[in-house]
Amino acid sequence: MELIKFINIDEESRVPKYQQIIDSIIHNISEENLTMGQKIPSINRFSEEFYLSRDTVEKAYSILKERNIINAIRGKGYYINRTKLISKTNILFLVNKLSSYKLRIYNSFINSIGPNSHTDLMIYHCDESLFVNLLDKNKSAYDYYVIMPHFKTEDLKHTSFTENAIKALKKLPQEKLVILDNIKAVMKGKHIEVYQDFENDIYNALKEGIDKIKTYKKIILFYPEKAVYPYPRRILHGFRKFCVEFKLDFEILEEVFDDMIIKKGDLFITIEESDLVNLVKQAKEDEYELGKDIGIISYNDTPLKDLLGITVMSTDFKIMGETTADMILNNKKGSIKIPFDLIERDSL
Repeated sequence: MELIKFINIDEESRVPKYQQIIDSIIHNISEENLTMGQKIPSINRFSEEFYLSRDTVEKAYSILKERNIINAIRGKGYYINRTKLISKTNILFLVNKLSSYKLRIYNSFINSIGPNSHTDLMIYHCDESLFVNLLDKNKSAYDYYVIMPHFKTEDLKHTSFTENAIKALKKLPQEKLVILDNIKAVMKGKHIEVYQDFENDIYNALKEGIDKIKTYKKIILFYPEKAVYPYPRRILHGFRKFCVEFKLDFEILEEVFDDMIIKKGDLFITIEESDLVNLVKQAKEDEYELGKDIGIISYNDTPLKDLLGITVMSTDFKIMGETTADMILNNKKGSIKIPFDLIERDSL
């Protein structure tokens, strides 16, 4: 077959033979020596031609099949399955939920990573089993794995990592792994980390606005204990730490209740968008002026909050996506914390 003359197996190279086969086939497709639907040598023919073990060729073909680069037709052989993507860097972008914040990170990443990469977005809905299955199914299919680890327990509380999730992550080549948004000390190695520090971030952000915050009589944080997509409890720890240190009267509620009692001098901190909407609606009905009668701080910034003048404390999602792409493109390793700040607007 024509492919045979293009394949180069270097006996002196430290690169495993199966990887050389994979690289050669991908290279020849990118050079247009192979095209969609073209037949390639059988495993036996390939092993005989290059004096390789059948297991070596079979492993290479298996990985190429997992990456959808080749497919097998029973009784006929192996064929090139696609040609558009394989010359690019293939990336799995695995997130726990499809929120506006995650999409901002993803879109920033896509805009920064450039046209020579192809990224598949997958969602595991904070479900450990789905997460483990997705990684197991795709463990050989991508050049990089960008993963946001957030899980829910049986009682719908947040946990950053689970034992099974860590085991699944450690099965991936660590030099291909990017832990995004949320990290844990147990994950050590050659992988990339781009993260926010939930406990210290909220503490430091509130501390930035202490002069205005201390003019309010009471601070109420709405923290959903059992959300479909639970939030890190480190947010609670940072909030409590701030209030205790500065001797502020505070209360933690699960949600904004209908007909909730709102008093002048209250400062509200919301996490979920629905709570922010309900709170603003009730404040308007009670004819309270934001930033004067009551205060509102929302968690995570959006263009709409900017337009409405809602004070926020937020990480920079755009920078998070850009930084992740930069580290992949320039083969950087290490751990980078993304800035998290209080952005003061009219509601405080």
